[in-house]
Amino acid sequence: MPKDPVAVKSIVSTPLADAVAKHYGVELRHTLTGFKWIGDQILGLENKGEVERFIFGFEESYGYLAGPYVRDKDAVVASMLICEMAAYYRSKGSSIKQRLEEIYSQYGRYLNKVDSFEFPGLSGMDKMKGMMENLRKDPIQELAGKKVTKVIDYLDTAATGLPKANVLTYELEDGSSVIIRPSGTEPKIKAYYTTKGKDLAEAQAAKDKMAEAVKPYLS
Repeated sequence: MPKDPVAVKSIVSTPLADAVAKHYGVELRHTLTGFKWIGDQILGLENKGEVERFIFGFEESYGYLAGPYVRDKDAVVASMLICEMAAYYRSKGSSIKQRLEEIYSQYGRYLNKVDSFEFPGLSGMDKMKGMMENLRKDPIQELAGKKVTKVIDYLDTAATGLPKANVLTYELEDGSSVIIRPSGTEPKIKAYYTTKGKDLAEAQAAKDKMAEAVKPYLS
């Protein structure tokens, strides 16, 4: 890796990346959803004469960016890296799947899931707007028996250091979280869940409980 490496992910992407980046001494920057924001981070490094520090960027839905060459979703380089990984681990008698399980064993079994709530029709956008206003007026205090320890409102640019966005993050006392974000192009509100367990079943059970608790706020 270069000296003082930088990686970038969107705010709704897995915190497993934060744990891995910390282990390897990589600065992991968080951006709003969209590859233009990852590209903006690359440009900032380039303007400082430090573009070589950027190693990787990704976001939750799909899309990867390795190196500063393309500055958008780049399946070509990502496919090459997947092939290189597969060949490398096979040469060691392992596999990508086995390596992923080793990562989960080292850092914890993170689970990231997204639920979408649709609000079609002429009144859909107004209903979504009202729901977000209500969540700000009457903040959620607990979910599935777990206390909400922190609420991040991305309309508060002074607190986040990011451009204004209609997004709310709820962090719970057990380390899990849910992010609520209306789509800017579709009549949908998305809930992004992050849970962690000793195995997939435990993480999934925690997600299911949290999703049931969130549902009344978005229906």
